[in-house]
Amino acid sequence: MRSLKQEPLSHTPRMSEMDFEFEGPIIEWRGPAPFYFLRIPEEESADIKFAAKGIEYWGQVPVLVRINDAEFTTALFPKDGCYLVPLKVAARKAAGIDLETDGVITAALNVAGRQ
Repeated sequence: MRSLKQEPLSHTPRMSEMDFEFEGPIIEWRGPAPFYFLRIPEEESADIKFAAKGIEYWGQVPVLVRINDAEFTTALFPKDGCYLVPLKVAARKAAGIDLETDGVITAALNVAGRQ
């Protein structure tokens, strides 16, 4: 599914601010403690990379993420040609994400929405 809305937000005139909506899988990154991420598909990741020119830092992109009725700020991590959205415990609880049953989730994000 690809539904992508690329319109500058009216409340902020910066051209890099754009909204994206996508569906992706939850992935687990094993380490001393597991970390969970939402993987953004390649096509949307390429669009986000283009929209984020000039606001990236160390390859990361500041964003405002919306999943279900929850909003949180974070930074996207680049990994293997895609971006990953970190899903901290607090964000997962607020969004009602159940790692046992939710394999794929829908999210929206605003590039440069993090203040």
